[in-house]
Amino acid sequence: MTQRLNAKIAVITGATSGIGLAAAKRFAAEGARVFITGRRKDVLDAALAEIGGRVVGIQADSANLADLDRVYEKVKAEAGRIDVLFVNAGGGSMLPLGEITEEQYDDTFDRNVKGVLFTVQKALPLLARGSSIILTGSTAGSTGTPAFSVYAASKAALRSFARNWILDLKDRGIRINTLSPGPTETTGLVELAGKDPAQQQGLLDALAAQVPMGRVGRAEEVAAAALFLASDDSSFVTGAELFVDGGSAQV
Repeated sequence: MTQRLNAKIAVITGATSGIGLAAAKRFAAEGARVFITGRRKDVLDAALAEIGGRVVGIQADSANLADLDRVYEKVKAEAGRIDVLFVNAGGGSMLPLGEITEEQYDDTFDRNVKGVLFTVQKALPLLARGSSIILTGSTAGSTGTPAFSVYAASKAALRSFARNWILDLKDRGIRINTLSPGPTETTGLVELAGKDPAQQQGLLDALAAQVPMGRVGRAEEVAAAALFLASDDSSFVTGAELFVDGGSAQV
């Protein structure tokens, strides 16, 4: 069977767990040489061991511009180019209007907006003609969720980035798409409910009840959609938002 990312160079930020880790495994299995980033060395090392194969780990915080420079220096030295850039690093927390703090705002927008902007901008010299950029959005950017407005606004910003950047880069044939998962069973999601397993399961059950398909998603399902956007199968797809959400944003 033909590997869909054979000989391609892929960079995935925030790939030590959840969707990023699942995508790194899938991209590597499809023939890509993969570079992943993560903020914590111990977790990064564990992810590298789990992925195996032709994968390189770089400890980096995507909201730190000096860290991003180090990432791309290493990619340039070892691979010379980027064919797929999956900008997945990010996160958020829940606070209702009236309790939102400057600290929460700065943390969320630094990770989800500033980090994404400069991850893409600093990659430009290495991006090959016809390469694919994937931004991790969220159904939260298109729907309403109590106590989640700051996160939702940060993800809506990414959708706007994609619409505008495809015009900035059209002469290079670079495609930019937004991949927007719905509720997906990842560490980042369940920990919104705290550390108690019963509360975490309660959150998953509540979210599943709101999904037309009646369940939350799996990280591997989102990774499969990322593979489509990364590969030549989506060669005429750009500026789009692909929802992997069990129908959540469609009803």
